[in-house]
Amino acid sequence: MDYLRNLGSAAASSLLQKSGLTLPFSLGEKVHSYQGTIWTLHDAIKKDDSSPVSVFVFDSTVPTGKSTLPLAKNALRKLRTIRHPDVLKFIDVVETDTITYIVTERIRPLSKLLADWAHKPVNARQEWLIWGLHRISVALAFINESCQSTHGNVRVNSVFISPSGEWKLGGFEVLSNPADEAAALYTLGGIVPDANQYCPPEVRNGGWSSLKTLGVSCADAYGLGILLHSVFNPSHPLPATTLPPHPPPAPSSRGDIPQSIFPSFKRLLNPNAKARFSPKAFLELGMGEKPGDGSGFFANNGLYKICASLEGFPLSSDGEKAAFLRTLKDSADSFPPEFANYKVLPSLLTSLEHGGASAAQLLPLVLQLGKNLPPNEYNNVVLTPLIKLFASPDRGTRMALLDHLPEYVEKLDNRTVTDKIWPHIQTGFGDTVAVIREATIRSIILISPKLSDRILNNDLLRYLAKSQTDAEASIRTNTCILIGRIAPTLSTVTKQKVLVPAFTRSLRDTFVHCRVAGLMALMATIDCFGPEDIASKVLPCMTFTLLDKEKLVRDQAFKAVELFMKRVETHAEKMPETALAPGSSADADVPAQYTLVNSAAGAAAGAAGALAGWAVSSISKKLGAADLQSTIGGGVVDRPLSAPLTEGSSATGLSGDPPKTTLPSTSRPSLGPSTASTPGPSSGSKTKGMQLGANKIPGSVARAMLADELAAEAAGSSSVPGGWGDGDDLMDVTADAEDWSAFAGGGGVVENLNLDYDADGWGDMLEPEVAPDVLSPPPPPVQKPIATQSPAPRKPTVGSSVAAVANKHRPSSPLNPNSAAPPNIVFATSPPRTSTTTALPKQPLSVSSPVQPKPAEKAPAPTLDASWEATDWQDAESRSSTPAAGSQSLAAMSKEEKAAELARRREERKQRIAQLKEQKKAGAK
Repeated sequence: MDYLRNLGSAAASSLLQKSGLTLPFSLGEKVHSYQGTIWTLHDAIKKDDSSPVSVFVFDSTVPTGKSTLPLAKNALRKLRTIRHPDVLKFIDVVETDTITYIVTERIRPLSKLLADWAHKPVNARQEWLIWGLHRISVALAFINESCQSTHGNVRVNSVFISPSGEWKLGGFEVLSNPADEAAALYTLGGIVPDANQYCPPEVRNGGWSSLKTLGVSCADAYGLGILLHSVFNPSHPLPATTLPPHPPPAPSSRGDIPQSIFPSFKRLLNPNAKARFSPKAFLELGMGEKPGDGSGFFANNGLYKICASLEGFPLSSDGEKAAFLRTLKDSADSFPPEFANYKVLPSLLTSLEHGGASAAQLLPLVLQLGKNLPPNEYNNVVLTPLIKLFASPDRGTRMALLDHLPEYVEKLDNRTVTDKIWPHIQTGFGDTVAVIREATIRSIILISPKLSDRILNNDLLRYLAKSQTDAEASIRTNTCILIGRIAPTLSTVTKQKVLVPAFTRSLRDTFVHCRVAGLMALMATIDCFGPEDIASKVLPCMTFTLLDKEKLVRDQAFKAVELFMKRVETHAEKMPETALAPGSSADADVPAQYTLVNSAAGAAAGAAGALAGWAVSSISKKLGAADLQSTIGGGVVDRPLSAPLTEGSSATGLSGDPPKTTLPSTSRPSLGPSTASTPGPSSGSKTKGMQLGANKIPGSVARAMLADELAAEAAGSSSVPGGWGDGDDLMDVTADAEDWSAFAGGGGVVENLNLDYDADGWGDMLEPEVAPDVLSPPPPPVQKPIATQSPAPRKPTVGSSVAAVANKHRPSSPLNPNSAAPPNIVFATSPPRTSTTTALPKQPLSVSSPVQPKPAEKAPAPTLDASWEATDWQDAESRSSTPAAGSQSLAAMSKEEKAAELARRREERKQRIAQLKEQKKAGAK
């Protein structure tokens, strides 16, 4: 076989070399089954559209070429002019001086197909042969009656099979019209190969020229009879009537010829030309329906009925269409493959383009018949027409395409779906018919893997968002299911933005099954959510369904919550106990003295213990490393906080007194100046020491220090029997006004007082005058202090002064009740002093920036009496816990008395500040 194939290719190459032409087709292998003619048959491919064709090649250089050249020219001329569905279709021709190429549709010789059909069932083979003879009879009737010509060469070699399985008539070498003077049949009929074997009796007796006086159908009728015998009995010799004395066919010579056709067969082979059956008469008899006369063998043929119904399908009634489609479905498996794939399928697809109610029945047949196609032909025969049908506005066609999408979606490529199907299928989302909208949503899950990312994450989601508000409950439910199905293919950003809101909308739907679908969609897409998203977004959005009015929803809700909780629990078990690195915990940043001990003393601290806590560690983290390494002097001071250091003082003890409490070096920054530091050359001899504004403490640090000292005093009292300590260290948190009055009575000398608040960053402590009710919050209830021994007079410590600064910086904010108090920080008190200054009318506060004094000069500082201190810390009056003897307590006053007292203190403060400014200006001069 390979040898023959190579031989055919060599012959084709030789022919091309001889012609010297560039052919519009690629000549392929020679068809070796086609023999006994003046032509050689080749398969070929057109170069312009790559369509398969067949090429008949005539070479005049062969020994018989010159004599048969007129036959080749006649065949070309007649094939060009005669056009009929049952005649071989002419496409193109290429002629040279020696070679003629006739291009036709792709065909195969009947002789090859007869050998293939010999092993098939008798009934199917017989049906196929009768249907083929019908097509040849139609072609001969057309040539004889319409063209008034004689074919003159009817035999097996003149019949070809198209790709659709239809029989085509060819072999036009001697086709002639008696009126034509150059008719080839009457002069050249004898040079056709094997012409004498197939010629009728009248030709044997009178030659080919005798046909000119007889009817145009006489020779063709006789040839049709010979063809009928050859196709039913391919292995039998020609009937005896072809030889003299030309006896009529005997019943014993019938062979496989059907009994219904045999009488007509005998009439076709009648030796008397005038009494012989014509092809037209044979056709009419076969199409007749008269019983008993051997008629109807064509009309009752199954394949013929199918072809006739397909041709008239668009004009048939709905009942006729339904009956035909049922017949087609039942007998589809018995059709010849070529007939089903290339005859029935194209006709059904053409009918499908017209739309209508029959589309739902046509499309399943199309897909059923298309299963037998090779993969490379399925796209051209089935998919290409189906894709075009998506553009049809007919709803029946669109519904059929969507319902049967699972049967052909796997054969669609991504580009086809994105570019050709999606632009049309998206119109179904907005269709006015609910059935189309629902079918569109169901079909998206099938084509979603073939859609582009842009369509999935943008266009499609916009349509689905609208579908979630559809009036039909089933559409809303299917939309939720669809979102759950396509969720894994969405981008990460789209998942975070879309899934939870979409499913939440379904969970709030009025339709029970839509809510169930929302819960099931959440469960199906659990892998799309991280543990943090589950805890913060998913669970809060679905827990309300646990109490849904429908038990079906509640049961599914409990399953969903359980599933998500297991996922969260599994993740939580793998998490570390703390997110802070070792050595960076909150407790590590706070010294041991600032850490509350879980003991009876801490529990007994009461309200004071609740004022410290988390603020301690958070504020300490905000301090720099240099600040954490400094210390705060805890000794008792006998001078105002704003006075500079005197000789003999140090950073650890002020005024030479030993410190009462010394904190570690990493606890808080020092408020006093460092004795080791000296001013640089640019600073001259001016020292800021303890000047107002010399050491600026942030308000947050001051508040934390105040909380530390309050808690330390409360914790330090735990050493006294009874859990409260002695009365020296006890402070009532709820009524602390009197405790601050003792601090206000402290005297001292202030040197180099700097009132340039704005320049030094403390100007915010001077606030506009407002009503007393606004400046000071309502005093808390006064708690009775527990009776203790009379404490020794105490002076205000640096820690208490800093706490006062913090209170002054935030006059209207109470201490943080959620903080915890560190122990071991004790407040010291000074002897009480009673203020006797009378109240003055309110005046607006006016402070001008003073001139800095020269470094070598020191102005005498006036005594800082109780009126300035009391006014400066007016909001601290309500926070003192131990009432001072001889001082008037604000807690015991009425509302009017408090307002008067506070107004008086403010006026005293204003006068004092003005006096100090004047003294400073005088000293500067």
